[in-house]
Amino acid sequence: MAKIDRRILKTQEALKKAVIELMNEKNFDDITIQDLSDRANVSRGTIYLHYMDKYDLLDKLIETHINELREICKAAADMDFVTGSLLWTEYLDNNYSFFSLMLASKGAPFFRSRFLEFLIEEFKDEVDVAKGKNLGLNEQLMGQFVASAYVGVVEWWFINEKPVPHEVLAEQLGSLLERNL
Repeated sequence: MAKIDRRILKTQEALKKAVIELMNEKNFDDITIQDLSDRANVSRGTIYLHYMDKYDLLDKLIETHINELREICKAAADMDFVTGSLLWTEYLDNNYSFFSLMLASKGAPFFRSRFLEFLIEEFKDEVDVAKGKNLGLNEQLMGQFVASAYVGVVEWWFINEKPVPHEVLAEQLGSLLERNL
């Protein structure tokens, strides 16, 4: 795999930071390429070297976080739900500004649905409707239920500005998952 130039990474990080800062100040639709250029201290042309437009920038930012969460899921595959949830909530806490924007305020309207789709896919292998307490339940319905509940709790945590530490959130979410899956 080719090594990416540090200047490119630095520019992309500055642009990602700029879009988050600007979304804290105004609606995404009102953000211009010039706003991004000024905030990130790069030329408009530099932005277009990396992204087609502001929507592409936001999409890549969302995709970066979804990919990071996917890697956390892989790392947590052999862990119990509480320990795995701790990895998740720590990541959410460390990236609070992004997730709070996306889930609790003026965030991109499509983020929640992408986040939900991602979780449905991740929980698909955990849903077992062939035995135990979930015997006979519809697999898709069960996956939708679990993923929606998880998104709802995480959304609540951000909307209420982290009313419990991420460790408590992880313990509670993990326990709920263990009871239902």
